[in-house]
Amino acid sequence: MLHLKQVSFGYSKIKVLDAINFKVNLGENLGIIGESGSGKSTLLKLIYGEFDLEEGEIFWKDTKILGPKFNLVIGYDFMKYVTQEFDLMPFTTVEENIGKFLSRFYLKERKERINELVKVVELEAYAKTKVKNLSGGQKQRVALARALAKKPEILLLDEPFSHIDNFKKQSLRRSVFKYLKTNNITCIVATHDKNDVLGFADEMLVLHDKKIIAKDTPLNLYKNPRLPLIASFFNEFNVIEPYGIVYAHQLKIVERSALKAVVAQCYFNGNSWLIEVKYNSESFFIEHHKILSLGLKINFKIVK
Repeated sequence: MLHLKQVSFGYSKIKVLDAINFKVNLGENLGIIGESGSGKSTLLKLIYGEFDLEEGEIFWKDTKILGPKFNLVIGYDFMKYVTQEFDLMPFTTVEENIGKFLSRFYLKERKERINELVKVVELEAYAKTKVKNLSGGQKQRVALARALAKKPEILLLDEPFSHIDNFKKQSLRRSVFKYLKTNNITCIVATHDKNDVLGFADEMLVLHDKKIIAKDTPLNLYKNPRLPLIASFFNEFNVIEPYGIVYAHQLKIVERSALKAVVAQCYFNGNSWLIEVKYNSESFFIEHHKILSLGLKINFKIVK
């Protein structure tokens, strides 16, 4: 189990995190979300032991996580941290990068392990390609595979799919997170992308103004966002009194209603249109199945 107790930290006397407390059980996936500058990356670095704690304690099972004042080499054998800076060997192949820290004494097992991880990150066609010839997204996948090579107990991921194009992103997420669950590897993911956590995280933790403002399952946070900041992570939303937070898809255009608005703009959204309307001099958004004429008067209702 990972356990953070009253963890506080800051840079140059400016506090970034204040009294952070949470637990993550073995094999669980925790998503950490929050605005830029909310402390997501800092929190991962503290868990990894990259910084010395000012206040509080961090434990992995019975091991206390300590910073550079206590460890000559930062980090622990049971933990791997994948940042947005890949730190790969550019003049060697994908296979050689993944196998860098694997024993050469058992060559057959080593080869099988490398092949397994090449498949997990979907780089079979590039296994013998030198890293310097790969794209940024492909390098990020190599970094993921190399972090998994020695079977860590806990994996820390900072925006793990940020460099990967949309053609590969979804299938790669499924492959990586399935591997982690199958192998009972605890995973902490700091991200701004809802798709990194919605289908995979056991719980989500929301950071804001130095504090944890919410920690719950993705489903519960989505259905009951409580705060606009939380709702904004999931989807386009409105704040309509006295109804509170209402997602765009919860507003329906109907023939008759006491709620009336005028179409101001339309945005194509893939399988639907996002309709911006003016209601009582305020702008709201409604998800609709087709484009509407600007200036059209419509009636709408709220369906929660």
